Amino acid sequence: MSNAASSRLTGAAFVTLLLTAFMMGANHVAARTAFNHGLDVLTAVTVRSVVTAGVVGLILWQQKVAFQVLPQQRKYLVAVGLLIAVQSVCLYAAVARLPVALALLAFNTYPLTTALWAKLLYGHRPERALFWAMPVMMVGLSLALDVFGAASGLGTAQHWGQIGVGVAFALMASVAFGLALVLTQHETVGVDGRLRTFTSLSIVGVLAALLASTQGGFQWPQAQQGWWGLLMLTLLYGTAFTIMFTVLPKLGVVGNSAIMNVEPVFALILAWFLLGQAIAPMQLVGAAVVVSTVLWLGLHKPKVNPASP
Repeated sequence: MSNAASSRLTGAAFVTLLLTAFMMGANHVAARTAFNHGLDVLTAVTVRSVVTAGVVGLILWQQKVAFQVLPQQRKYLVAVGLLIAVQSVCLYAAVARLPVALALLAFNTYPLTTALWAKLLYGHRPERALFWAMPVMMVGLSLALDVFGAASGLGTAQHWGQIGVGVAFALMASVAFGLALVLTQHETVGVDGRLRTFTSLSIVGVLAALLASTQGGFQWPQAQQGWWGLLMLTLLYGTAFTIMFTVLPKLGVVGNSAIMNVEPVFALILAWFLLGQAIAPMQLVGAAVVVSTVLWLGLHKPKVNPASP
């Protein structure tokens, strides 16, 4: 979305974007609730993806969207679907291990990984804005993650012993999503966004189900709170996607607006209120730096987003 387009956002579009970001953040908080009560990551990804793919499929059928893609595009649609599967599993794995907001903040480095992949695969020189944003975002992320363990009082080694795996999963999700964005932008031009999303989510659902079957089958919640978490994460994710592909286009909002990047802020508030997850004041400063930088990047340059996390 261009700067001009962003400045022409109507009040209804702005509120709808905020609502969508809220639901995406709430989806991750609901997921953490379910994980805390026995649900495993693969089961969550399977249910969320299959149900949402079904909703998007109904939209395709109702709007009579033609299922037509070129053979070359078909190959890359599969590749994007595989990458979104990796991103989905890794991000939920991070949410299961870290405070929700910190997992989302680490994942929100994907503008940097997107630029890296574009440079490596297509020789694109990153925008000057990215060079300015990169060190600022890294400083903010370092503060948010409390890299030296000062806020936690545990020291560097013990602190990273607790958060290291979760941070690695979040960064892996960022790398996979960045590559998915680059391939989408360069190799699936002309493919309807609804069809692309349906394909990706279908692949994610099938792969997650197959992986679950090799690891003893689905692991369902062991308490009522876990079932409510699973229900809510599925409803929130599916509703947010439905809004993105039905309401937002009618409001003149194309793709993923930079406003959507306030998702970690909503997750931070909800996780504190519902899960008791609090972070230190200095981590809040770092979170604000990361979110502000990503918002600035999003407003500076349009982004292509095949599917939100």
